[in-house]
Amino acid sequence: MRTSAISFAVGGTLARADIPALCAELAEVLRGRDRGVVVCDVTGARPDVVTVEALARLGLTARRHGWRLVVSGGSADLLGLADLLGLTDALWEPVGQPEQREQAGGVEEVVDRRDPSP
Repeated sequence: MRTSAISFAVGGTLARADIPALCAELAEVLRGRDRGVVVCDVTGARPDVVTVEALARLGLTARRHGWRLVVSGGSADLLGLADLLGLTDALWEPVGQPEQREQAGGVEEVVDRRDPSP
């Protein structure tokens, strides 16, 4: 069984007002797809509470569509803040290793919220 994976990038400075649109964008990408893993790249994200809140809400959005969100990248400051808020285990999981007896999946699509819509 092959697990689907989708990359989703979150970078820069987010405002709380940006979070609903970001979640709606992820929901649109996931709608109608089989279950899998969303790998959220936060390499360029600002390490603040709003970014951690956005990641938590993106995780909820993914779960509502039957997907699991894992975070990759990110600074030590962002990881420390997520840990302080008790969200490290929920957001940061090992990426790239198959779970138990599943085969690793390939990345189907890369979504960068900074790219203009087609």
